Amino acid sequence: MGSLITVLLLGLVLGIKHSIEPDHIIAVSTMVSNQKKLWRSTLTGIFWGIGHTSTLFIVGMVLVLLKGELPEVWAMSLEFLVGIMLVYLGFKNVVSVKAAYQHSHQHEKSSLLKVTVIGFIHGLAGSAAMVILTLSTVSSVWECALYILVFGAGTITGMLIFTTILGIPFVYSKSNRKWNRGLMQAAGTVSFLFGIYYMYNLGVTEGLFELWVK
Repeated sequence: MGSLITVLLLGLVLGIKHSIEPDHIIAVSTMVSNQKKLWRSTLTGIFWGIGHTSTLFIVGMVLVLLKGELPEVWAMSLEFLVGIMLVYLGFKNVVSVKAAYQHSHQHEKSSLLKVTVIGFIHGLAGSAAMVILTLSTVSSVWECALYILVFGAGTITGMLIFTTILGIPFVYSKSNRKWNRGLMQAAGTVSFLFGIYYMYNLGVTEGLFELWVK
């Protein structure tokens, strides 16, 4: 029992660490940049983490129960999807800065449903690695399930803390339109450029494009 508790604590720590990977941070920064209240930034992290954990749990447990393994080309293709999403989020953030001001009182630009879906997509991309990590750490199906849930709790906690901190400059610069718009555009530009790099690295450097044509 003691060893299991140690493993679960490790899973919690790894989940927190996992939440601050560059692609995760860049994706949520585009959404946090649109928030005008700090508590909305906090909710962004929570709901992103819920979506992420849901996918890890569902896909992870299916693969564990079926003793299956996600083919490399599928695992990498799901990662590539994250790159596409980063480009989309970045582009939309940059071109819609003006609209965000015009309609800020009519609706919240980044809905919690959208945040959850983005977390869900990120979870798809990480599900293969999560299963490998889980199987190398625990020995039974129920322990696998518990480990993934604890890992997910760590991810939610880490993202909650980070999005709250990240939201501070965006929320408190809202009275200065020039600074606020500049920060929003910067977040979008970084997401767009990182998404391009992410797809290039997967497709060319790691050979995904070659796997597609085989």
